[in-house]
Amino acid sequence: MHAIIETGGKQFRVAPGDVIRVPKLAGDVGAEIALGKVVALFSDGESGLVLGDGAANARVNATISAHDKDDKILVFKFKRKKQYKRTQGHRQDFTEVRIRDIVHGA
Repeated sequence: MHAIIETGGKQFRVAPGDVIRVPKLAGDVGAEIALGKVVALFSDGESGLVLGDGAANARVNATISAHDKDDKILVFKFKRKKQYKRTQGHRQDFTEVRIRDIVHGA
């Protein structure tokens, strides 16, 4: 069974045992959380895809495994022939979570 969840304005495809990086979440390392909104739910059986209200009743449980910053990206601005150049770096915060289980009809 796997699901598509929405958290931090992004969507992720998750299955039990997966480790994913999501935009920073509140909580300490080792804390158990329920992740965002479940958009779709896929089962391995005959029923297949569940959307709408059926997926809204599902819950994805996870454990926070780390908080960190992503690799640095460089933002470079310039205007040609005007001697204008600006360089700025940015590191995005993220939370690494391990998916424990997907509960349908919770």
